[in-house]
This record gives sequence, C-alpha cells and structure tokens, in this order.
Amino acid sequence: MNLTQAFRDLVQIGITLTGEQDVETLLERILTEARRFTRAEAGTLFLRDGELLRFSVVQNDKLAKELGHEEMRRRLQAEPLNLRELSLAGHVALTGDILNLHDTYMIPPDRPYAFDPRSDTRLSYRTQSILVVPLQDPAHNILGVLELINALERGRVVPFDSQYETLVRSLASQAAVALRNARLEDLSFKDALTDVYNRRYFAVRMEEEFKRHCRFGEPLSLALVDLDHFKEINDRFGHRAGDEALRDVSQLLVKHSRSFSIVTRWGGDEFAIILVNTSKAGGLTYAERIRNVIELHRFTHAPITVSLGVASLPEDATTIDDLIVAADRALYDAKRLGRNRVAVP
Repeated sequence: MNLTQAFRDLVQIGITLTGEQDVETLLERILTEARRFTRAEAGTLFLRDGELLRFSVVQNDKLAKELGHEEMRRRLQAEPLNLRELSLAGHVALTGDILNLHDTYMIPPDRPYAFDPRSDTRLSYRTQSILVVPLQDPAHNILGVLELINALERGRVVPFDSQYETLVRSLASQAAVALRNARLEDLSFKDALTDVYNRRYFAVRMEEEFKRHCRFGEPLSLALVDLDHFKEINDRFGHRAGDEALRDVSQLLVKHSRSFSIVTRWGGDEFAIILVNTSKAGGLTYAERIRNVIELHRFTHAPITVSLGVASLPEDATTIDDLIVAADRALYDAKRLGRNRVAVP
C-alpha cells in the first residue's frame, strides 16, 4: 500500500464527508471508503446511543452475493450491543483503543473483550481478521465504532496491515466530525413532531434534484399526501390524537418509500415526497401503494385514509414551481372526487 497516496486520498475523502448533509448517505460512505482503503470484505458501523451501540450500516460482499443486498442487511441488523457486555465494539467504544486481531476465534480468555460467534454460525460465515476503530471527534467524544472484517489479498483472508491503523483512525476522526456536523444540520432540517424532513429541506433537495433532471434527463416525480377529514380526529379525540396520527402516517411513509425518496412534512396534515429518478408511471404505482397501506393500517383512535396528487417532470411541468402547482391541483381533484384516491394532472 502506498501510504503517501493513501493520506492524499484521505484529505479528499475528508472534504467529501464534510460536505455530505444526509446522515444515512454519510454513514454508508464512511464504511465504503474505510473498506476500500483496507480491502475489507465486510464491515459494520455502529452509532453510540447512551449505553448501547446500534447497528447503523452493514456491508458484506460475500453475503450480499449469496443472499442479495436487502436480505444481507436484514440478517445482519441485529439487536443493539450493550456496552456493559463483553464485545469488541463495546470495548473500543468505552476505551477509544484500536483492536487489530488476526483471528477472532483465537482471542485469549483473559482479554477485556470477546467475540460472539453466534452470528457467524447463523450465516455460515467466518469473521477472521478484524480491525475495530472508534469514531472519535477532537473533543474525544466517541460517537460510534467502525468494524472492518476480513482483509483480502488475492481472494484470501489475511490480517489487517498495522499501517492501516493510523490511516483508518484518521478517517474515523474525520468521519466523527462530519457525523456531528450532519446531525446538527439534520436537526435544523427535521420536523419536530414527525421527525421527517421539513419544508426547508424540501426546497433544498428539490432544487438539487431539478438540476440533476435538467443535466441528465432523469425523471422526477412529486407526490403530495393529505390526510382525509383530519379535523374530525382533532375534534373527536383531541390534538394529542391528531399528533399521534401524523406521526404514524409519517412513519408509514418512510417505511414504504425507497431509501432515496425524500419524505417531508409539507405543513399541517400534508406531506410531500420527492420521488427521485421516478417516472410518472412509477409515481402512480407508489402513490397507490401508499394509499392502500394507510387505508389498511390499524390506527389507535380511528381509521385514516389519504388523498394523493402526483405530478412528474417532464410530462406535467418544466419548472419546480409548476411541478408543485400540478401536484397540488391533482391533490385537490383527488379530494373533490371523493377522497381516499390518487389523481394526476
């Protein structure tokens, strides 16, 4: 490995990470870059949450090839680790040390950390070499832990070169600063009640996606969602029930949207979803699926339905403002025609 070139690359990566505002994208990128540097077959990024370490990003090339990406993620996303229990990541989160182990199955019993092989057994996988590094900011706060698994050389698993340690710690420190900044930015872009993005973030991302559409010709759709008869929920059950309904609907929207779709609270009982690289037909399919999911969901106080308006570039508009107007007009039509339906311009 050319360390001089690697450190030059590191500076560029640091600039890229600092400019990334979306936390999920940032975390994926951190793990991807760390694996690229170290030629790691797999990796996990944990975020610290009080006394717990939560699985945030998991990547594993071997299992992804065998199971597919979604199934790989589903199987690897385990319960959070308690810092009081012996584990490699927990030890690093508490001490700030780096662990570089040649074989996780050969850890002496007198060490203050241990490897739990149950996940390996369940997945018919073998975690052999491992490099575990803290995500530590300049104030020495440990925000999470980066685990790199099975360094590869000509297709064989080898130990992680000790030269990687300084490199990966530097990357992890940059990542910690970027993560802290992104979290602060995230707070200013999040709606306090529903925890989805707010209208300010909608405006920023819509501008970005519109530029991408103009440059590359990618389709772009917008879905506006309005809760039917929302005032009746507030009147019958009180504003707390109304708030709960809005939170439930927002969670359903996030759960049933693709990871790169942007779910935002448009205002009151309306939501706006930017459907990136999605054609008009795809936008309609999405909207009908969301309408059906919400109609079938068992809400706490009363059944809820939604009306949706969908508009797309380039079919329905040539500017952002025109796209919003077209989606809003379609939403009005959906409500005028009886609610609990999808309409287009």
